[in-house]
Amino acid sequence: MDKKQSFALVIIALLSAALIWVLFFWNPDVENRPVKHETLELSARPTGGDFTVEIQNEDLSLQDLRGKVVLLYFGYTQCPDICPTSLSLMTQALNQMSEEELARVRGLFVSVDPNRDNTTRLEEYTHYFHPNIIGATAEKEQIDKITKLYGASYRIVDSDSAMGYIVDHSSYTYVIDKKGKLRYTLAHGTLPKKILDVVRKLLVE
Repeated sequence: MDKKQSFALVIIALLSAALIWVLFFWNPDVENRPVKHETLELSARPTGGDFTVEIQNEDLSLQDLRGKVVLLYFGYTQCPDICPTSLSLMTQALNQMSEEELARVRGLFVSVDPNRDNTTRLEEYTHYFHPNIIGATAEKEQIDKITKLYGASYRIVDSDSAMGYIVDHSSYTYVIDKKGKLRYTLAHGTLPKKILDVVRKLLVE
C-alpha cells in the first residue's frame, strides 16, 4: 500500500468519525463548545487475561469467544473523535474479510463510561460500524479490573460542553488469539491492512 492509499484510508476513517458524531450526538439546540479530548498512554504493560462483561440481555466472557480472534478496544460512545476513528479502521479491516474469516473474528468494544452507556445504546452504536463488533460494559469495579489486565487507562474529566464530562482514555486495539491469549497491541491509527494481516496470521495458527 502506497502513501496515497494510506492517507485516503485515514481520511475515510476521520470522515466516518465526524458522521457518527453528527448522527448520534449533535444537538443544534444545545450550545456545543469545543471538546478537548486527550489520548492517554498505557498505564502498564498489557498482560491480558479472561474477563466478563455485560452485553445486550446477557453476560459475555472472553472464554465464550474461544476459537475466535478478538479485537478488543476500550472507549465510550460519546467519544467525539478517537473511538469512531479506531472503530472505522477496524471496520475497514473487517470489510475485507471473507465470510469464513468473519465467522471466526469478533470486535469487542468495552465502554469505560457505564453511567451513560447501557447495553442497548452500545449495541446500536457498534452495529452502526459492523455487525461483528460487540458493544459491552460492566460495573466500574469490574471495568477497572479489566483495564488493569490490558494496561488501558482512562479518567473522567469535567467539561463545560453539552456532554457534561468527557473520558480521556488510551486508544489501543488488543488482538487476542483463538486460545484467549493477548498477542498484539496495536497503536491508535493502525491501518486496516495491518489489522487484517495480524488477524489472518492468527486465524491460520
